[in-house]
Amino acid sequence: MGIGNVSERRLAPPQVGVSVVILALGPDATGRSRLWLPLVRRVRQPFLGAWALPGGDLAANRSLEQSAYAALESTTTLHPRYLEQLYTFGDPGRSHGGLPMVSIVYWALVGTAEAKDFVEADNVRWFPENELPELAFDHKAIIDYALWRLRTKIAYPDVAARLVGETFMLSQLHDVVEAVTGEPVDLANFRRRILASGELEDTGAKQRVGKHRPAAVYRYVAAASTPWNPYDWLKDDDDGGVDTGGHAAAGPAGPDPPPVAVDDDPMSALSR
Repeated sequence: MGIGNVSERRLAPPQVGVSVVILALGPDATGRSRLWLPLVRRVRQPFLGAWALPGGDLAANRSLEQSAYAALESTTTLHPRYLEQLYTFGDPGRSHGGLPMVSIVYWALVGTAEAKDFVEADNVRWFPENELPELAFDHKAIIDYALWRLRTKIAYPDVAARLVGETFMLSQLHDVVEAVTGEPVDLANFRRRILASGELEDTGAKQRVGKHRPAAVYRYVAAASTPWNPYDWLKDDDDGGVDTGGHAAAGPAGPDPPPVAVDDDPMSALSR
């Protein structure tokens, strides 16, 4: 039974659900790498026809993580290997007089192989992160927060590896850092610093891309845990000193965090 008036709705216990931000690495029209994410077109009010994050309700027989996977699989068929709880959005003003809502947001990082070349389905489309359409609810704020988290966490090897794959060439890792930071990264400086970090292991394999000569294939050393500073790679070494491997004494610099205060309901994103 619905709750009758506005006062009763505002005092009612909030409904709780999940939403998911999926970030994948893919090419743009020029062939350069950038971050993409899938959105779902809403087929009902509110925000009929607008785009939204995949999302859904909780169920008594499922964990939070299982509910997030269920929301993903019902809209994108994806089952990412990396899924992490991002943030809980529950400001009282989000419902705009409707039933109070709390959204537990997860984020997933997928490689291009997992994204299946960005195959689209009914009411599901992939968008580059800097060319998003008008979004329903507060989903733009949620996406901005997820991108900020990724740009601060890219300093950790395991995060970048999930976007590029278990093995990779240095040029592929360089593309990941450029796509995530959104800034050009000097390739020669990048190679010096990342190889000096001791966090990569040469697999002994070689891989050819296009007409270029075969390049060494690397993997991350599993025990590596020291963050690098990718924002150091935005410039050339100019002090003539010893290369430190890109580690920052006080932690990696990066973009300022976006505001996480929200003013609408990110739920009901799943188009049903």
